[in-house]
Amino acid sequence: MLTSAKKAKLLNHLKIYSKKYLNKMTELDESGTRLLVNHFLTEVLGFIPIEEVKTEYMIRGTYADYVIQCKGERQFLVEVKSLSFNLSEKHLRQAINYGANEGIEWAMLTNGRSIQFYKILFNKPIESRKVFEFDLSDASQFKSCVELMQYITKDGIVNKGLNALWAKTSALDPVNVAGLLFHPSVTNFLKRTLKNKYKSKFADEEIYASLKRVIYDCIPLESLKFDKAKKKKVSIKKIDSTTHGTKNIVIASNESEEPLAQLN
Repeated sequence: MLTSAKKAKLLNHLKIYSKKYLNKMTELDESGTRLLVNHFLTEVLGFIPIEEVKTEYMIRGTYADYVIQCKGERQFLVEVKSLSFNLSEKHLRQAINYGANEGIEWAMLTNGRSIQFYKILFNKPIESRKVFEFDLSDASQFKSCVELMQYITKDGIVNKGLNALWAKTSALDPVNVAGLLFHPSVTNFLKRTLKNKYKSKFADEEIYASLKRVIYDCIPLESLKFDKAKKKKVSIKKIDSTTHGTKNIVIASNESEEPLAQLN
């Protein structure tokens, strides 16, 4: 989405925002928090004040704190709560109701420190899906934050970042990934690998039962053992100009001897 240079710039802006505001403040009312969020929307995400950052946006007799408008279209709304408050389900419902009433598909809920970003699903009833959440006072989260937040910067949105973000979120949905585990190419790979390692054949039903346990049971990550990919020797022929003959050269390949077939 963003170039490496623009990601580095975004990362730097996040560091400045955190150091300038969040490292020094623990108590701040909602009015003051809006000043922080205004800086975040303009200086970090890159939207133009007034033209693209609409404040006190009226929605059916009440007001959303911000609506971000870019290229003549409303992209997402922003609901701000005091820096002193923890974001709650009640705050989320308020933001989702604003979006649902106005037909805006995305909502950001923030207290200036915590950033929660949601997709509003216009089902019956209206639903929402949290796409990401970050604590901007935690420097250890900045790099992962940049990888997702790039989609909601002005540059990202101009390049259809919200569509790309939702496509990525949907693709990595646990239900979607769990379904792919039962794809024949995956189950056949498992049968071959287990047969080679344990010298025993396994029926499809046995593989399915084990995969269901993987999905439903809680497995401590520290107990997992990952097999390193074996280097495969590849022999190629090279012309020897001194003898006008050929000689074999062996090179190492990092490809696994049992690569997982690509899923369609």
